[in-house]
Amino acid sequence: MDIDAYRTHSPYSDPRRHAALLDAVPADLDTIAATARNVIIHYRAGGVALPEDRSAEVNLRWLDRILDTDQSRFPKPLTEPRPPAERVAGCCRDHTLFTVAALRRHGVPARSRVGFASYFVPGWHHDHVLAEWWDGRRWVWSDPELDPAGDRPFDGYDIDPEAGHFDSAARVWLAYRAGRIDPDRYGVDPSLPIRGDWLVHDYVLLELAHRHRDEVLLWDRFGAMTDDLADADLTLVDEVATLLLAADRGDTAAERELARRYASDARLRPGETVDSLDPVTGRSAEVDLRR
Repeated sequence: MDIDAYRTHSPYSDPRRHAALLDAVPADLDTIAATARNVIIHYRAGGVALPEDRSAEVNLRWLDRILDTDQSRFPKPLTEPRPPAERVAGCCRDHTLFTVAALRRHGVPARSRVGFASYFVPGWHHDHVLAEWWDGRRWVWSDPELDPAGDRPFDGYDIDPEAGHFDSAARVWLAYRAGRIDPDRYGVDPSLPIRGDWLVHDYVLLELAHRHRDEVLLWDRFGAMTDDLADADLTLVDEVATLLLAADRGDTAAERELARRYASDARLRPGETVDSLDPVTGRSAEVDLRR
């Protein structure tokens, strides 16, 4: 996909009637990320207990609906402080979606990257989503959930893709296939059973979808996703992961082949509907993605 395509909104990042709110957020990454954290709080890791009657907020999915919810409580600029307990419940995907949307609104090419972060819990690789943006010379990885004032041995707004702080799902999958990692150390949380080879497999498909501006939820299921690799076409995901890494290295032929496969193979992309498993209630529902 051409870099300029990432300047335009997807159905997920489009603020629609709230465009002026994003226009008013200064274009620097520090402010955009801080504003994302001001509007959205992580439903598990935010330090605030989510009331039962607000559990559906984690499934708002589209940025305009996230901003609808925010503005129903705080009809004021997005940079004005919100109490943590009253922020919209979401996760890393939503912080990144907000960041990507604000950057796109200011004409900066941006997209989300799906993978695993090693900087939250020692020895564990959390499923995670970063913002990636084009600075005019290269793609930059930035984690909008990180406060730049935090105490860490790396720049959270310019994460080195080779340093192992965050690895794309494609890189993790190929490392697993080569026998170099234990996939049971990759998952949602060390206390939860949502981990392992099948999760990494499915996240490669999520990474591909987000790269093509289908920024679905992390708990959406579609196409070739599975919770049992005995039923999976491993060669298919091997090939996709290899192409993703080649595209990251600047291989334009690999980028074109990814786009061709994504458009032509229904196993690789969300359809008109997805099966979504609510992470709070555990209930599954078919969600219509047509806006």
